[in-house]
Amino acid sequence: MDVIQELLREVPLPRMVKIRQAFPASRIGDVAATLRQELARDEIGRRVRPGMKVAVAVGSRGVADIPILARVTVEELKRMGAEPFIVPAMGSHGGATADGQREVLANLGVTEESAGCPIKSSMAVVEIGRLDNGLPVYIDEFAYNADGIVVINRIKPHTAFRGPNESGLVKMITIGLGKQKGAESCHAFSFKYMAEHIPAMAGVVLAKMPVLFGVGTVENAYDQVAKIVAVTPENLIETDRQLLLEAKANMASLPFSQIDVLVVDKIGKDISGDGMDPNITGRYPTPYASGGPDIAKLAVLDLTDATHGNANGMGTADITTRRLVNKTNFPMTYCNGLTSTVLIPTKVPAVFECDRDAVKAAIKTCNARDLKKARVVRIQDTLHLEEIRVSEALLEEVRANPRLMVCGDPEELRFDDDGNLVE
Repeated sequence: MDVIQELLREVPLPRMVKIRQAFPASRIGDVAATLRQELARDEIGRRVRPGMKVAVAVGSRGVADIPILARVTVEELKRMGAEPFIVPAMGSHGGATADGQREVLANLGVTEESAGCPIKSSMAVVEIGRLDNGLPVYIDEFAYNADGIVVINRIKPHTAFRGPNESGLVKMITIGLGKQKGAESCHAFSFKYMAEHIPAMAGVVLAKMPVLFGVGTVENAYDQVAKIVAVTPENLIETDRQLLLEAKANMASLPFSQIDVLVVDKIGKDISGDGMDPNITGRYPTPYASGGPDIAKLAVLDLTDATHGNANGMGTADITTRRLVNKTNFPMTYCNGLTSTVLIPTKVPAVFECDRDAVKAAIKTCNARDLKKARVVRIQDTLHLEEIRVSEALLEEVRANPRLMVCGDPEELRFDDDGNLVE
């Protein structure tokens, strides 16, 4: 390690400035009331009959206000005379175990107490059909035996492929409700064909299973609910496509097309399926998606508590810390790669003993012509981009951008006694 310290000793650390980004901020003020209004529409309510046992599919992503969305959906189903219960719809997440998936829901604020109904968690599935290419289509066993199925999910761009339907209600029906085996089946021929397989598999589920309706949300750049739509099964695939266009238009982004070093404080499955959203970082795990900034070196420093050691996504970074690696639950992390068949996100980047060394290593290797003027950006995570920190080399661009505001004076990076960044 003395050799490493000597190599990093002369690397300059930039002074950083906090800036604030302004994004379009359309939002729903009363999520519960808006959802109740959607569910009160005749074409939704008439599908629910008294006494029906209804499986309400809830996923693993950090969907804004998901406890409210789940609770209100359950309450309205009960008001219609149904007997709802929640099933985790999250493919292989939660370590591909029933208890793990229940725990993921709890971390998102969805419990039996908060939702007002039972949660039935199992990895057991039933095969309900096959695509023309032979791929089986699965569905959660509890959902299969229910009288009706409701799916709740946010619509957003996927992190590994592009298509008319990406991450949303259609994906929830196939990969989410398909549990580990369904996710494995959909990923079997690689992400190259996901744009075809997801709607095709959803078509099988919609044709053979009693899907009552879907509840889709679109979020603004501040991760607030901007739109709620209750959609019938006949219109689900097409509505999912239209909402995806709105979601893409609403997305937050980094305000620079080229960055020498991006420092991400934390990654986690509660932030993105890939730990950090490639749509933000431009670091995609497959060649079937693109977009975002050109980043020379990317350093990730830590994991969120809510990810429970799942470090999926670290492999798209160049540099990380001993702290992150020590927190990693490798079997849980590898479940994602083994199911999706994409192993890049599960690889371990170059490991440094502390944040200071990781940041210095990123700067040293970023190939900027003058390391003292390196274009460095630091973010909390890819979900929270309203306030970020940038090096002084970027201030001219910041001041020329009407969407950006400087909040304070340049400050030296501060580290604790262990060499880890502090505010």
